[in-house]
Amino acid sequence: MIKISPSILSCDFANLESECAKMKTAGVDMLHIDVMDGHFVPNLTLGAPIVKCLRPKNDLFFDVHLMISDPLRYIDDFAAAGSDLITFHVESDSDVQATIDKIKSHGIKAALSVKPGTPAEAVLPYLDQLDMVLVMTVEPGFGGQKFMADMLPKISAIRERANALGRDIDIQVDGGIDSATAPLVAAAGANVLVAGSAIFGAPDPIAAVPQLRQAAQAAL
Repeated sequence: MIKISPSILSCDFANLESECAKMKTAGVDMLHIDVMDGHFVPNLTLGAPIVKCLRPKNDLFFDVHLMISDPLRYIDDFAAAGSDLITFHVESDSDVQATIDKIKSHGIKAALSVKPGTPAEAVLPYLDQLDMVLVMTVEPGFGGQKFMADMLPKISAIRERANALGRDIDIQVDGGIDSATAPLVAAAGANVLVAGSAIFGAPDPIAAVPQLRQAAQAAL
């Protein structure tokens, strides 16, 4: 089943509550919350206090993506703020196993992400413990970048290994996802689509959600 996770990085932050409420009306499956520290990636966005403020206002599943150098240090904060799933990068400075363990200790879901330059093999040893793998289809840090089609074999490799292990985990893609690229990633094995400008930048963001879902579903 295709799941849609709009990236609030592309929303109108002056109207964050209403923008997120609009996504609930659209029937999305989760909200993708990008956290950047200005060090791991060259951009600086929001932190745990924003997640904490948004949590009482919206009961959607919070899909929190930590693009930060030391995620282990902040897991407690983001868990307490109301995250339902925390994704961190295999390329970060934190110990991968310790970070997975810390996320799981809070009773929430754990996911691992790989940048475009990192091979699928980096996440394969952890598939038996993960709820999701995020394959970046652009370089992390900024929205609106062009989709990197050479990431498709990576998606397929992770899906094939997960299937071989009998693990029906989610595979998420983030970067340049729209109605044209959604069928490509779905055919490769991804089932969770992060979209920012394709949804929040659409003339009708609410209508853009089912259109994106249908485009991906048609490839399955």
